[in-house]
Amino acid sequence: MVNTTDPARRRPPGRRAVLTVAAAGLGTVLALPLGACSGADGGASSRGVTLTFSWWGNDDRAARTEQAVRLFEKEHPGVTVRTSNSTYGSYLPKLATQAAGGGIPDVAQLDYRQISQYAGGGAIRPLAPFVRDGTVRTSEMDAAFLRTGTFDGRQYALPMGRGITGFAYDSAVYRKANIPDPRPSWTWQDWADANRRIAALGLKSPNGRPVAGANDGGGNEDVFENWLRSRGGQFYDGQNRLGFTEDDLTAFWTFCDTLRAQGATAQAKDTVQANTTESSPMGRRLAAADFTWDAPFPGYTALIGDSTHFAPTPTTDGRQGAYFKPSMLLSIGAHTEHPEEAAQLVDFLLNDQRAGDILGTTRATPPNRAVAARVAKTLKGPERETYEYQRRMEEYGLDAPPSAPPPGDVAINLAFNRTYQRVLFGLTTPRRAARELISQANRELRS
Repeated sequence: MVNTTDPARRRPPGRRAVLTVAAAGLGTVLALPLGACSGADGGASSRGVTLTFSWWGNDDRAARTEQAVRLFEKEHPGVTVRTSNSTYGSYLPKLATQAAGGGIPDVAQLDYRQISQYAGGGAIRPLAPFVRDGTVRTSEMDAAFLRTGTFDGRQYALPMGRGITGFAYDSAVYRKANIPDPRPSWTWQDWADANRRIAALGLKSPNGRPVAGANDGGGNEDVFENWLRSRGGQFYDGQNRLGFTEDDLTAFWTFCDTLRAQGATAQAKDTVQANTTESSPMGRRLAAADFTWDAPFPGYTALIGDSTHFAPTPTTDGRQGAYFKPSMLLSIGAHTEHPEEAAQLVDFLLNDQRAGDILGTTRATPPNRAVAARVAKTLKGPERETYEYQRRMEEYGLDAPPSAPPPGDVAINLAFNRTYQRVLFGLTTPRRAARELISQANRELRS
């Protein structure tokens, strides 16, 4: 996983939006600078224009991004870029605080789920003027994929990477259970049967506990969306309505609950700890597979070894529910004093081949086709595998991605996981939990 109007006519996100993000457990909302900062001390640069640019990511992404930014400064001698980087958990509430206070950075990295919130609240500006005058180039990007950065029919953000979901799996364990390597057409029933067969092997983790077939994905909204789309459904029907029913969600949660009860998927206490690759059941050698995105997939190979590969998400009768989603997007703050230079930075990071060489696949496959093809020539190991996986899935056939989810999606995503946890620990039934989640979601979408 991850996620279009005159900004002067919109209010910035209010206190409720800030508290929603803060309540997610993503980190305490502080008025302090984000993690690591570099560049000028602020205000107008002695050389001319000073831009602020913030993003989240690990040390490798930070180092590469800093290098690309310094190259941009070299190419634009009148511009200095002050950068700030932090973990995902602390980045989101900090950005929400900045937005509520009247302004986010000149250029900011956003999650797919944040686009509607910030576009609808007037925190970011439409990009169409910069695309029309050629400051920001989009001709080498897929038009359907660009829709992921739209709100109310207007482009507010541009994807930095093209990601896709799948399953990291230990092929050595699959061979022990006589399970063939998954193909793009394998089904959810095939996946369930594979999990049961692995659990039946009686393998033990390094600490002596049973090894399950996979993590329990019932609390993961992305897993449900893939499951739903494989059945011809959708998570949202526009910006104000859910695209699924109580019966749909009950069926999914019953499916997940049954597999866990059978021991085919990870135990509840292990599933709720899965906040990182390392803390996931697979990362702890308690499961042979885990639903994940292509960008973090190499983390599993680092933990488990070369037997780890990337499998397609299961289908329903051959219909894939996966789609290409932006790993993250770039936006321009609505109140920037230097929109032209901010747009130049966005264009440079997305379209300059030298920047592409530096950034590589740290944000998944570059959305610019020419840059992606150039970067692909240098890829090896798991990065090469995920690049080839994208090509394989594109050839198999995927539906076009939906536009950015509605502003309430952040809260709905949190409620989705929280509600399923009650099913995990036997505190409610899948049916009652589905009814509760839909009631909460509808309140969010109406607010």
